[in-house]
Amino acid sequence: MSTLTIRLPDDKHARLRQLAKHRDLSVNKLIEEFATISIAEFDAETRFRTLASAGSTKAGLALLDKLDAAFASPPKAARRPRKE
Repeated sequence: MSTLTIRLPDDKHARLRQLAKHRDLSVNKLIEEFATISIAEFDAETRFRTLASAGSTKAGLALLDKLDAAFASPPKAARRPRKE
């Protein structure tokens, strides 16, 4: 384990404490969560870029079109009215 020192202006430190309290965490655990999330995002982006550089642009765009079609909202006329 390592030690990390973070210097924050008083107003930001107070907000950080409020956020930690809201999440029922210590400030240390909150910072640990932030670090874990940031590292996971970095790893995912690095993996994506590595795979994308070796892939086919045409196949990638076709896959995105397929995903867009699968997750598109139905047209307004096809939506069911709300039951009240």
